[in-house]
Amino acid sequence: MKQPAHLFVDISAHGFGHLAQAAPVLNALSKRLPELRLTIRSGLPTDKLQARVTADFTHLQERSDFGYVMHDAVNLDLEATALAYRRQHADWDGLVDRDARLFRELQPNLVFSDVAYLPLAGAARAGIPSVSMCSLNWAELFAHFFASEDWAAAIHRQMLDAYAGAECFLRATPGMAMADLPRLRPIGPLAALGNDCRQLLRERLGSGKDERLVLIAFGGFDKQLPIAAWPAIPGVRCLIPQAWQLTHPSVSDFEPLGLSIADVLRSVDAVLTKPGYGTFAEAACNGTPLLYLRREDWPEQDFLIDWLQTHGRCREISAGELLAGRLLPSLEALWRQAAPPIPTPSGAEDAAAVLLPWLGMSTRQA
Repeated sequence: MKQPAHLFVDISAHGFGHLAQAAPVLNALSKRLPELRLTIRSGLPTDKLQARVTADFTHLQERSDFGYVMHDAVNLDLEATALAYRRQHADWDGLVDRDARLFRELQPNLVFSDVAYLPLAGAARAGIPSVSMCSLNWAELFAHFFASEDWAAAIHRQMLDAYAGAECFLRATPGMAMADLPRLRPIGPLAALGNDCRQLLRERLGSGKDERLVLIAFGGFDKQLPIAAWPAIPGVRCLIPQAWQLTHPSVSDFEPLGLSIADVLRSVDAVLTKPGYGTFAEAACNGTPLLYLRREDWPEQDFLIDWLQTHGRCREISAGELLAGRLLPSLEALWRQAAPPIPTPSGAEDAAAVLLPWLGMSTRQA
């Protein structure tokens, strides 16, 4: 009997945005290949993966990248990041060998990474094809921040060589330029579509019909906001992560509501976040207006903001306004914007069509 295809997936745990990109692709694949064997390596908790990935999978709870060390959701710790990269690449060859041994043991048909480069190098050494996908890549960001450092050139070359060893790089829309990467293949937006649960959400909150709901979500990173000191926001209730453990008359936790994050995002009147792929793409594709706080020197954000200004309703809020809890003027201006046509999240089907031939199924069969 023919064995089912085996896909090894590496998902960065640098926030939740990489999972938000990868999960729709895995779900599209599992619909076409119900017997597909999935192994997911990620530092994210298993329950976070299960909330997004509908198919069964084996979880290897390890990190093969760290992305950037963060002070909080919008501020980078570049000194700690530089040290972490230098430590990782001090034994680069040993790390590649370790991944190569793992892949020789597991024998996947394909290695799929969003967006670590180590598994791509390991797969190349093991003679196993690989594909990478993301709206960014760590090599381009590394060059942006560290290209002038005398120790950076060798590390950057190892990163680029690893990405170049993949069969292709699927660049999600919106995405960075990635001029240094060969075999780029653009794909459409990657986003989960939620169900419109506005009535149920308001019932569970005990919310009046005229109260506006605003989801505050910073993509898996803490953002220390002095919410407890905010004034009451007339006519607005904010939904926040339960882990923040905050009490305020205009605030409720969203996890006890028993709805998926995609359903919550689809059902609120606005979302407040940082520029990050997952929330930006999902807000646009679910028709949800978005307020954003700019990130300090994050190269990807301009690509995201430019795209969302065309395909969604968005508005910047200043750090001062956010810290003082002066959300209402920005929200009211946001809600006055005309809604553009909602984009279709075609990226999952685009990516699945690329991956299927390595998993024993032609795109014609799909």
